[in-house]
Amino acid sequence: MRTILITGQGGSGRTTVAAATALDAARAGARTLVLSADRIDGLRTVLGVATGAEPVRAAPRLTAWRPDAAAGFREDLVAFQDRAASVLDLLGAGRLDAEELTPLPGAEELALLRALRDAALSEAYDLLVVDLPPAPQALALLGLPEELRRYLRRLLPPERQAARALRPVLGRLAGVPMPAEWLYETAARWDVELAAVAAVVEDPGTSVRLVVEPGPAGADHLRVASVGLALRGLPVDGLIANRVLPDGIQDSRLAGLVAQQRKALEEWEEREGGRSVRRVAHLGHDPRGVDDLTALRVPGTGDAPARVEWAVTDNLAEEGVLVWRIPLPGAIREELDLIRRGDELVVTAGQFRRIVPLPSALRRCTVDGAALRDGCLRIRFAPDPRLWPRTR
Repeated sequence: MRTILITGQGGSGRTTVAAATALDAARAGARTLVLSADRIDGLRTVLGVATGAEPVRAAPRLTAWRPDAAAGFREDLVAFQDRAASVLDLLGAGRLDAEELTPLPGAEELALLRALRDAALSEAYDLLVVDLPPAPQALALLGLPEELRRYLRRLLPPERQAARALRPVLGRLAGVPMPAEWLYETAARWDVELAAVAAVVEDPGTSVRLVVEPGPAGADHLRVASVGLALRGLPVDGLIANRVLPDGIQDSRLAGLVAQQRKALEEWEEREGGRSVRRVAHLGHDPRGVDDLTALRVPGTGDAPARVEWAVTDNLAEEGVLVWRIPLPGAIREELDLIRRGDELVVTAGQFRRIVPLPSALRRCTVDGAALRDGCLRIRFAPDPRLWPRTR
């Protein structure tokens, strides 16, 4: 299944581009679902169909869905209270009724991830188009499954679950209740659900489409987003330069804006070779309805680009080191930071951070230095004599 994640600059028309992309694919014959987590029904504005908790038919072969974060939050918390009833009673805690629960910040994003997982598992669609928040928030959302799974493994390591049979004995010796069976069962269920979401994000058929307005603000946003996406290993299949004004405008008040857009577009196309930059024209008004979405002429879905591998190069014979190459186009040397923590590497690039497990060969090495050249971070690892196999 093909999945296109739409993100980019705030206020750049991401929802409109997502709806136009989904409509174009549906007209080409693909069973398409467009997902959005907006509290305001932006899809209704552009598609002309109200969206909500249940998927609705927006056009032939096109379904639109805006998951209900409040309902999902209430169901999850009520279920948690039922499972933790004995612990809550022991603490004297009062139970919350479903009617008094309101979703916490972030509930919309979690609802979107769950809907993304359910849509992928349903096999009812050929294409998923996901209307994400602006890039910084979208990257935090897309990294959430990986990070939550890591937290679960640290808090409830799978290898320690073999000690379940000892809990009654330990509880009597310690004089306090030990974690109940439901805690491990809940953690295991969450891990499976998070793994399903992560599988969609990491699938070879998943790619990101960036939507920005040409200009200085768009250029800054594009650089920051490119670094964050590269750190997450997410491939970008295209850059949508949205709301491009046509040449030959006579209004002198818009001449400066036109020149600004042209300058930004020329720089982007020169850097990208012109292959992945697609211009979407300004219609002179906010797009409304399928006719306007068709007039935008957004690029087709195409195939997802190959993911860039973080390759390990063997330079032992020449330099006595292994080199881990991490592509980070747009990264700035002063904004990079690396920390080795056991078998993990904490990589910080500007406002983004990711904790990644080291490849097996590098776990038996020590960090020997790092350098950023031509948009690629090269980390040198020297074999640790205490752990590296000895040769005659």
